Formats: sequence, C-alpha cells, structure tokens
Amino acid sequence: MLKRKQTARIVVALAVLVGWAGAQEKRASPHATAAVTLKGQQISIAYGRPAMRGRKIVGGVVPYGQVWRTGADEATSLVTPVDLMIGGSPVPAGKYTLYSLPAEGSWKLIINKQTGQWGTNYDEAQDLARIEMRATKTAAPVERFTVSWTKTGADQAELALEWENTRLTVPVAVK
Repeated sequence: MLKRKQTARIVVALAVLVGWAGAQEKRASPHATAAVTLKGQQISIAYGRPAMRGRKIVGGVVPYGQVWRTGADEATSLVTPVDLMIGGSPVPAGKYTLYSLPAEGSWKLIINKQTGQWGTNYDEAQDLARIEMRATKTAAPVERFTVSWTKTGADQAELALEWENTRLTVPVAVK
C-alpha cells in the first residue's frame, strides 16, 4: 500500500513537471512583472516581452483595428488587491487580463474578466472596460515590449506601455 502511494505521488509530480515544461516550450519571449505599490498595496502586471527584431510593430505586427494581446504568449495579467480607477473607469479588486485595441492616433486598453488563457483567446463578452490611452512617441526606439509604472502620488500612478516608437499611458488611482 505504501509503495502504491509513493508511486502515485511520483507519477503526479512527473505529470506536473512535464506540463510546466510544455508551457515553457510554448513561450517565444522572456517574461517580466511590472509592479507598483499604492496605499501600501502592490498592483502587478505579468506579461511576455516580444522583440522588434527589425519588424514594423505598430500597424504591422500589431495591426490597427484588431485586438492585440498586449504582450506575448500567455494573456497579460493585472492583479490588484484594491479597487482602482483606471483612466476614469472603475476596476474592482481582482485578477484581470489586459488587451489593447490600436488605432492610428489613439489606443484603448481593454480590461477583461477572463483569466488564465493563452493571449490570443479573447472573449469580448468578458470585457470589464475599454479605456482610452494617451499615445506619444518614445525618445528612442524600444526593442522589447515594456510595461512600467511611474508613481504620481501615494495612491496614484501612470501605467505605460512602450514598444517600437510608441508610448501609451493611462492614469491609475486607488479608489
């Protein structure tokens, strides 16, 4: 009986490792987490960081008028332990997926309630909010997609997405 339990544990452990290794093999890009602490609470975004590699990104790899996964590989996730206002839209504490909708001159950040999916599995019916982002040019080309935070107060920050020559920003505040 003891050997059977030990064998079962080993089989389960191997299955978990194989599954994890398979998920890692699917990743085409390095991954990062961007976090900010507002009012003592950490808000984080986990995302894949694709590279330009000489390609046209905005209007090319990331086409206008189509929802983009806002990163690479698994869906980009936002985790917040506190209620937020993102660009004027309420976002309750929880876990979400971030997508973007690029257009010439303006972009929208999409906060989606579906989580844990591959980045290209988008369900519009799960959208919590679509928020206008401010688009500007970067000072220099950004080779690898980057998410960052800049604190603007004890309970406020600016969320920035940068890639190629595009910088997108939106204000975030604890509600």
